[in-house]
Amino acid sequence: MILTWLYAPGDRPEVVAKALSRGADAVIVDLEDAVAVSRKEYARAATAELLTERPPVPVHVRVNALDSPWGGADLTALAGLRGLAGLRLPKISAPEQITAVADRTGGVGLHALLESALGVERAYEIARAHPALHGLSLGEADLRADLGVSAEAGLDWPRSRVVVAARAAGLAPPAQSVFPDIRDLEALAASCARGRALGFLGRAAIHPRQLPVIERAYLPGPEEVTAAEEIVTAARATPGAQALPDGRFIDPAVVAAAHRTLALAGRPR
Repeated sequence: MILTWLYAPGDRPEVVAKALSRGADAVIVDLEDAVAVSRKEYARAATAELLTERPPVPVHVRVNALDSPWGGADLTALAGLRGLAGLRLPKISAPEQITAVADRTGGVGLHALLESALGVERAYEIARAHPALHGLSLGEADLRADLGVSAEAGLDWPRSRVVVAARAAGLAPPAQSVFPDIRDLEALAASCARGRALGFLGRAAIHPRQLPVIERAYLPGPEEVTAAEEIVTAARATPGAQALPDGRFIDPAVVAAAHRTLALAGRPR
């Protein structure tokens, strides 16, 4: 179960090497926004070399946009590499884009980044486009620009939309988009709490210092674990809907949520 994703620029192999040892559940090597045009080919070659063997943690690669001069070459260079855990596809706005990549990459797990109003509007169709698609996320910087919003409230509906679309398609809950201020950890924690309340699970980070904040925000606290244990114990003793001694009503949906809480609390590290 992945809660923390750490971005690293593909043209900085030394930074990627450090990222692999910083405790993230997965590392995302970025060939797109983090890499200047003049270094695209070098970043691709360095990443392909890294992934000839399996790294110590899962490595996903954010390729360049499919309609860019580099996207196709990225897919060709990376598909089939032993160490590639998945591909993150930016600027996705149509299900046909997912199908086209799946046909080229031989079943590697895909992750669609929705970064436009059109992508958000088509979120469900994209989410169910192909079995190789394993997840959705928002690219919030580009989406803000497309929608012309600056306040956090302006993204509440797109965030809920992508959560609902992913779950309706049978995908895992999405991870939150990156928090751009690497120093304001208090604001990051508050943003994570808001994301968790909306149904997100985990978050991408752009600096290692953000990782423990994200993990604390998304892991169940002691009170949540205790409450979940009480629910599961009561359900085992008396199957079906019932009221606990403290007045809490439980039914199969509540019990399923309690099992998810305990699974998250006990996830391997």
